[in-house]
Amino acid sequence: MTATILTDIEHFEHLAASYECVLCDIWGVIHDGVTVDMQAVEALQNFKKNGGRVILLTNAPRPAQSVARQLADLGAPDDIGDAIVTSGDVTRKLLQERIAKKIWHLGPERDNGVYAGLSVNLCERQESEVILCTGLFEDAAETPEDYREIFENCITRGQEMICANPDLMVDRGGTLVPCAGALAELYNSLGGQVIYAGKPWRPIYDMAMAIAGNIARDRVLAIGDSIRTDMRGAHKCGFDALFIEGAISATERKDGKTIAAVFAEAGIKPVGVQQSLIW
Repeated sequence: MTATILTDIEHFEHLAASYECVLCDIWGVIHDGVTVDMQAVEALQNFKKNGGRVILLTNAPRPAQSVARQLADLGAPDDIGDAIVTSGDVTRKLLQERIAKKIWHLGPERDNGVYAGLSVNLCERQESEVILCTGLFEDAAETPEDYREIFENCITRGQEMICANPDLMVDRGGTLVPCAGALAELYNSLGGQVIYAGKPWRPIYDMAMAIAGNIARDRVLAIGDSIRTDMRGAHKCGFDALFIEGAISATERKDGKTIAAVFAEAGIKPVGVQQSLIW
């Protein structure tokens, strides 16, 4: 395996002129669930001032309006991006296609907005045909293994799972907690059928690009902190990518591998790496 040489980018400004549109991850780049990174905010604002378009792209299992409220509650200004596209938005489309089916919602009540306004037939697990997975019920106290027996029963009954957030982990104020993607990974490993909304799957990128307008793919830059979702999704869609090396990247380095080795193994090479997004 040939080593991948990663280019350290001191300032995003050095890359910005090559692109018309940025698809920027939110949680992990703009905030950590507790604190907003104002340097990242400034970088995106400057990109917009220079004529670029910014689409905020997130695997949050909630509609865009809910994510916008969360950003405001954290103290982020409202001019960071031109639009927000979420895996929750993609999930709503998947639910509309299954509107006649019985749905069991696996996840915390804070994610109920994902089906707000839809005529979803919610029911108990034992009666359901589809699992809507937005996360663990208690992500600060549970692990995916706590759901193994439940999942085995669901798979026996032939239930498909919609994973509304493909992330495996999220950094919440310095603490890593499991996401819906970790549950979906277990469900799939046990033989269950999983349909994914969000990065790295194409539907969320198609939705973002429809909003961005007629922009050539080689003029689009994806920015994110996960190799598995942000970087792989950009690679699949033919976008360049800027990698933000944060807490999540540590979980993607197995067996003591370097970030460069993980990228080489994945066959992905970003145009650069930053510790945080700085103009």
